[in-house]
Amino acid sequence: MVFKNSIDLYKKALNLIPGGVNSPVRAFKSVNREAPIFVKKGQGARIYDEDDNEYIDYICSWGPLILGHNHPKVIEEVKKIIENGSSYGLPTKYEVDLAELIVEIVPSIEKVRLTTSGTEATMSAVRLARAYTGRNKILKFEGCYHGHSDALLVKSGSGLLTEGYQDSNGITDGVLKDTLTLGFGDLEKVENLLRNEEVACVIVEPIPANMGLIETHKEFLQGLRRITEETKTILIFDEVISGFRLALGGAQEFFGITPDLTTLGKIIGGGYPVGAFGGKREIMDLVAPVGRVYHAGTLSGNPIASKAGFATISYLKENPNIYKELAENTNYLLDNVEKLAEKYGVDVCINSMGSLFTIFFVDLEKVENLEDSLKANTENFSIYFNTMLDNGIVVPPSQFEAHFLSIAHTKKELDKTLEVMEMAFKKIGKKNAK
Repeated sequence: MVFKNSIDLYKKALNLIPGGVNSPVRAFKSVNREAPIFVKKGQGARIYDEDDNEYIDYICSWGPLILGHNHPKVIEEVKKIIENGSSYGLPTKYEVDLAELIVEIVPSIEKVRLTTSGTEATMSAVRLARAYTGRNKILKFEGCYHGHSDALLVKSGSGLLTEGYQDSNGITDGVLKDTLTLGFGDLEKVENLLRNEEVACVIVEPIPANMGLIETHKEFLQGLRRITEETKTILIFDEVISGFRLALGGAQEFFGITPDLTTLGKIIGGGYPVGAFGGKREIMDLVAPVGRVYHAGTLSGNPIASKAGFATISYLKENPNIYKELAENTNYLLDNVEKLAEKYGVDVCINSMGSLFTIFFVDLEKVENLEDSLKANTENFSIYFNTMLDNGIVVPPSQFEAHFLSIAHTKKELDKTLEVMEMAFKKIGKKNAK
């Protein structure tokens, strides 16, 4: 493959944008590339870069493209709306339609406020929880990423882990003092903390996907629900990734556990910029203009994202077998990956739920938390990533992210992927044998 145009664009971008990218993991630094690829377009399960290289895509815009790139139902609706204008700074019918659909489908949400990003949604939900409880401290879990607002960047995952650190500079001592962290899955420590500290909320990815995918035990989430109810602590499910991706009603429907507040993003815009936070009516009615918890945004609920999200979620609702088909395709792929790992003597631990998975290059039976995740062999992952990319498959450029499938990934794409994966595993096996 030729990457000249992408390399030239990256060199130009380095003089204009910090690191040449607008989100750190896109720089491909942790996988030792000279430059990232610059995408020109996407269609179905594939993307095309500025050098006209074609790739089967397992990033899917980090999850929202469950229908694949440019799904005709979504694009048709977007074209209708965009011809009317971009945004107005005033209400439209389309944001009401999307809100009605979200309230109908997500078990915990009685009222919802649309935002422009998942980061904005989680930041607002935490502020709301503090106002409702009158408490300052919050509890989050190490390796769970909830966007880049100050309070939620402590012991975080995603791009921070990729860059080799867990906290961001620029966070005040006061914020650090009010943000408590524990290892994911340790219910005993959660109970001890909540019974001895005045905590406003516990925020959790019900399925962590930012330290690599972690397979959540239902009992842990049940325990969180019980303890937060007993201590009158708000339980927030950050379903920016798992919402509408794991099941139509998100992880809370999948596990049968209802939080007090839920944050959403990505998929509710069908790939367009959007987010949301919602929950019990009595809590949500503290948000301005009803209450005094302020939230505003010129582009909140903008008509293009609202219509794209409505089209995406409606399609999922009308085609419930999608989730079964996605899980079956994921299992087909991963069953064969395990065979390749055994064939070439490569240590891997594969975590998956629904249509999400992470291949950890580590000699562990199961990766269950951040400590386990950090034991992964990032050199082996780099070989895997580069072999895949150089042969027409794009996977997340970080060991600490999840792969995503869409309904556009057919057996043809999966078999091609397995062919290239065999090349990668063969290389890693030879390196390990030296």
